[in-house]
Amino acid sequence: MRLIRHLGDVPAEGRGAVVALGNFDGVHLGHQAVILQTAEIARARRAPLGVLTFEPHPRSFFRPEDPVFRLTPFRIKTRHLQALGVDHLFELTFDAEMAGRTAENFVEEILVAGLGVAHVVVGYDFCFGKGRTGNAALLTEYGGRHGFGVTSVAAAKSGEGPAYSSTLVRQQLQAGDPKSAAATLGRPWEIEGRVEHGEARGRLLGFPTANVAIGEYLEPKLGVYAIMATLADEPGEAWVKGVANLGRRPTVGGTRVQLETHLFDFAGDLYGKHLRVALIDFIRPEKKFDGLDALKAQIAADSAQARDILAAYRGPAPGGHPGGKQN
Repeated sequence: MRLIRHLGDVPAEGRGAVVALGNFDGVHLGHQAVILQTAEIARARRAPLGVLTFEPHPRSFFRPEDPVFRLTPFRIKTRHLQALGVDHLFELTFDAEMAGRTAENFVEEILVAGLGVAHVVVGYDFCFGKGRTGNAALLTEYGGRHGFGVTSVAAAKSGEGPAYSSTLVRQQLQAGDPKSAAATLGRPWEIEGRVEHGEARGRLLGFPTANVAIGEYLEPKLGVYAIMATLADEPGEAWVKGVANLGRRPTVGGTRVQLETHLFDFAGDLYGKHLRVALIDFIRPEKKFDGLDALKAQIAADSAQARDILAAYRGPAPGGHPGGKQN
């Protein structure tokens, strides 16, 4: 997949693409439906498959004071889009100039002059242009004027449940329901980050942990989770089962939210490596214990419960690759 950040850098083979247009935070099953429809049209037209998205997320531009809400920071979103077979990822800066473009200007300057799109695919609720005045119907009208087709994909959902959406995933994670979030995403939700040196208390307690700052990710419900983890830098590595505490560590006076992951039956050195941690199920809220002995006993109980949960787990495979290796 080729990443293109400036309209002046669009290669000849990137023009005339069939392009999915949106933010795609989370790349959930609804987003995947849009991109798969885009892929079908691209194959039929023998055209490149493209995705047009924006950084920072428009919500971050308009509401910078909001808490972190991203499900997939850009690097992670890129990996998911690449796995869907996207040929060209057009990532444009969302700034005051972009926010001020009218719907008509966006079509003429970005889609037509900049990308030379052959066809555009959007979700049913897509809006664009200054003040969000553009929608799929207006985009179709402009497409007729400028010679490109438009497809609007209906809401995707499971049975009678709500439509898949990034907002729904955020609500599920903040409610401590990673199983429902996985059903919306089509895979367990992950936190990825570089393993940092901690205070080695976990090792002293008999449960060594890999510590990762939550960084640019949404803060889900704090507490203890059954997890699976793998190394981001080493594709093809097995997913290893474990237990993790996501929180501030009140028993030892911690203040910063971080993810402390204990991997079962694992003895490798993870310091400095990027670890992907998939939240499988919620075990309990974070709490403060009277001392380290009580904490150690609770970690042992949490670990036993996590092993049972993971042995019985039959949900989506971590990483979005059904049939992937697991330890």
